[in-house]
Amino acid sequence: MTSMILKSDEAYNPLDIAELVIMDRDWVFDRPADGELIAEVNGAWCNYRIWFTWAEDSGGLTLTCAMDGKFPKSALTRIHSLLAIINEKIWLGHFSLITEDASITFRHSLLLREGAGTCVEHLQDLLDIAISECERFYPAFQSVVWGGKTPAEAIEIALFETIAEA
Repeated sequence: MTSMILKSDEAYNPLDIAELVIMDRDWVFDRPADGELIAEVNGAWCNYRIWFTWAEDSGGLTLTCAMDGKFPKSALTRIHSLLAIINEKIWLGHFSLITEDASITFRHSLLLREGAGTCVEHLQDLLDIAISECERFYPAFQSVVWGGKTPAEAIEIALFETIAEA
C-alpha cells in the first residue's frame, strides 16, 4: 500500500485512511457513524475489537483495542495494580480498565488539528503496537485473574524472554 497523507482545506477524516489500512488487512469492519470505525481482529490469545474515533472539533483521533473477555469484579483491585506496573513498561499508549463491564482496553490518542494529517504507515504502526502490546500482556491479566498470581509475578511471566530453543 502506498503512503497517503491527506492535508487540505477540504473536509478531512483520518478514518478514511484507517479504513484503507483495515481493508488491506482483510479485517471485518464497520463505519457506524462519521466519526467511528470498528474492526474485529483475531489474536493469538483472544479476539480484539478495534475502535478508531475521530472528534473533528478537537482534532483528536483515538485508537482503542479491547480484549475479548470480562473479568470478575472481585479481581478489579489486583487488575488495577497490574495496570500500574504495565503502564510503566510501555512507551506508547496505555491500558485501562473499563469498570462498567470489567474489560481491559489499550488506548492511544493523537492530535491532528489545524491541517495536520496522518498517513497509512502511521496508522499501520499504531495498530501493530496496540495489538502487540495486548498480545504481550494478555497472559499477565490471565495470570492475575485466573492463575492466582500477584501482579509482580504476572508481569515477570509476561516479560519473560527465552534466549534459546529447546
